[in-house]
Amino acid sequence: MTILTACLSCGTPARSAASTFCGRCGRPFGAPPPSHVELPVCPVCYRPADDDGRFASAALPGLRLDLPRHVAEHDQNPVGDDEYLETLREGTRVRIDRWSAPFDLVRRYLVTGALDGGRRRQFEHDLIVTAMTQLARFGPDAVILGDQPEWRAARDAVSELLERYHRPWVPRSWS
Repeated sequence: MTILTACLSCGTPARSAASTFCGRCGRPFGAPPPSHVELPVCPVCYRPADDDGRFASAALPGLRLDLPRHVAEHDQNPVGDDEYLETLREGTRVRIDRWSAPFDLVRRYLVTGALDGGRRRQFEHDLIVTAMTQLARFGPDAVILGDQPEWRAARDAVSELLERYHRPWVPRSWS
C-alpha cells in the first residue's frame, strides 16, 4: 500500500490533491527518484529515504510513506524525549551539567548514536563532543589511559542524558 502526497525525489509536499508535478523539482508525483539525486532525509530521525524515495511505516508494516507522512508518524512514534531535551536548550546550544555543545549535533547523536553530521558539516570539537566520542568508542564505564577528571565528568553527564532521553516515552496528561 502506498500513499502519494509528496515528491519522491526531493520530499516536497504536493500543493493540492490535484497536483501532478512537484513545484520544486518538476518531477511527476509517484515517479521514482533518479539514481543521481540525493534522497530526502527525515528531519526527525535523520534516516534517508529508501531507493524508492519512501520510508517504511513504523505503525503499519508494509505501508510505504512519503516524507511528510513519515514525519507526521513520529507524533505517535517519537525517537526520544525531545520535550526534556528542549529544557536543556540555551539558544542554539544545549547545556549538559556545566558544559554546552551545539543543540543539533547533540540531538543527532542522541537519535542516531553516531557522530555523523553529513558531508557538508564541520563538527565543533568541544568537551561534550569529546565525551560523546569516548562513550561511543569505549562505553560509559571505561577506564581510559591519560583520562582527565573533566573528561570523566563530561562522560558521566552525557551518559545520564542518554539514559534520560531514551526512556520509554509516556504522554503527559493535560490536567
